[in-house]
Amino acid sequence: MKKQKNRGTTVCLLAALGLALSAPALAQKKPLRVGITLSQISTTSGQPDGGFEGYRMTGYTLYDALINWKLDDAKSASTLVPGLATEWKVDDKDHTKWIFKLRKGVKFHDGSDFNADAVMWNFEKLFNKSAPQHDARQTAQVAGRILSIKAWRKIDDYTVELTTHTPDSTFPYQVTYVFYSSPTQYDKLGRDWNKFSQQPSGTGPFRLESIRPRERAVMVRNSNYWDAKRVAKSERLELIPIPEATTRASALLSGQVDFIEAPPPDFVPRLKQQGFVVTSNVYPHMWPYFMNFKEGAAWRDLRVRKAINLAIDREGIVKLLGGFAQPAAGIMDDSSPWFGKPTFHIKHDPATARKLLAEAGYSAAKPLTLKVLVAPSGSGQMLPKPMNEYIQQNLKAVGVTLELVTVDWEQVRNCRRAGAGAPVCQGTDGINNSSATVDPFSAFGRIYSSKAQPPHGFNYMFYSDPKVDAMVDKAQVTFDDKKRDALLSELHAYIVDQAVDVWVVHDTGPRAMSNKVRGWVQAKHWFQDFAPVYVAD
Repeated sequence: MKKQKNRGTTVCLLAALGLALSAPALAQKKPLRVGITLSQISTTSGQPDGGFEGYRMTGYTLYDALINWKLDDAKSASTLVPGLATEWKVDDKDHTKWIFKLRKGVKFHDGSDFNADAVMWNFEKLFNKSAPQHDARQTAQVAGRILSIKAWRKIDDYTVELTTHTPDSTFPYQVTYVFYSSPTQYDKLGRDWNKFSQQPSGTGPFRLESIRPRERAVMVRNSNYWDAKRVAKSERLELIPIPEATTRASALLSGQVDFIEAPPPDFVPRLKQQGFVVTSNVYPHMWPYFMNFKEGAAWRDLRVRKAINLAIDREGIVKLLGGFAQPAAGIMDDSSPWFGKPTFHIKHDPATARKLLAEAGYSAAKPLTLKVLVAPSGSGQMLPKPMNEYIQQNLKAVGVTLELVTVDWEQVRNCRRAGAGAPVCQGTDGINNSSATVDPFSAFGRIYSSKAQPPHGFNYMFYSDPKVDAMVDKAQVTFDDKKRDALLSELHAYIVDQAVDVWVVHDTGPRAMSNKVRGWVQAKHWFQDFAPVYVAD
């Protein structure tokens, strides 16, 4: 098997948590009730919406990918591990072809077999518009995460070949985002994806029992799960949308939930005093503003880009967040092997920001106004309202007016997919959309390559730089990890020197939970594993 190492952010651990005290008997009776930050339950038909919180909550609970992530270690960066494929390798003679050996004996929740036919059916579902099972809604959630896929072919019942457009050393990472729905269940439910979403059938450690999208999803343990080490410890997992942070914390304090994501910093001391457990851990995340690079946009001026970055007091934002963040000096944090040696040092320097803005032609008589699309909550968004308002005041101090246009989280994501200038973006100049830096493709290729401009990827900005394209392409065809790391460090330094985005902070993903919660290990990743977690009697 060609082993692929996760080269994501490797930063110091704020808190290494291993709350598993002893292995309980299977199927704890008490439900594990989780308060999530999304305003509704993510889609359950196979490819979740809601960003990576959707993947975390209704993706890796109900489904598996061919390649999964190792999520049982709080100290080391997460790496790729076998999922529905037991091994994979690139063809020695043709680096556009990858061979995957599938795991035998895996059953979908409906009892049907997972095999090569199911893999083919799901790729047709996503990428063949003429296929009867094609679902454009699912395609929209994953197409930008697996840009390299060109073709798929069954070799035998438990071997498949996936072909990329060009050689791509990052392809195994992209494969982690594709989940597999049951063809048999789809047929049984009249070939209706709406009905399937109410009674989904995947291969994951939980099965969906019931769902009310804005109220609650109830999952039950899949006792036939293929990985004995990941058979769910809790008999029931309940997901409850609570987008407002103080309401989430109050629900935990009052016993309405057992576990919440993103507790508000001002509640943390109270939670700890009352015996609740608060955990955090750095993970490959950035909280940026992505801005419009189209012709005529103010953001095309490097002086403006540097000025906005220098106007922001990142240490102040970290303090606002109760210390649950790290100041950003680029896409990656400075401990990453991809950070490199940028010459533009991102810091709080309002005097230089004002000077650069004046050089760019802006003044009290001709002020710069920027409109940014924001959401009140969302996957990886941390505490967006106070953070955006803080930045608004920082920019005001250097003579820039920041207009915040607040919409639902899914609209921000739809704007990102559609690209700057699309009607869904409501005439804004940028978006506040957290982004993953889990792997080389997520951190660079899908965002900064001109090939990833909408509708093909997540280059919302329509950013285009031949030098960046050349560096992305070279890293993509480099299969030696150390050589690729060196190329990516050069790429990162160049992007930072060009001040392409507004990089604000890296999240540490705080969670809070009852002291009766057991089995929680906070991995250094966007995704987390709820299978080992349960509530003790």
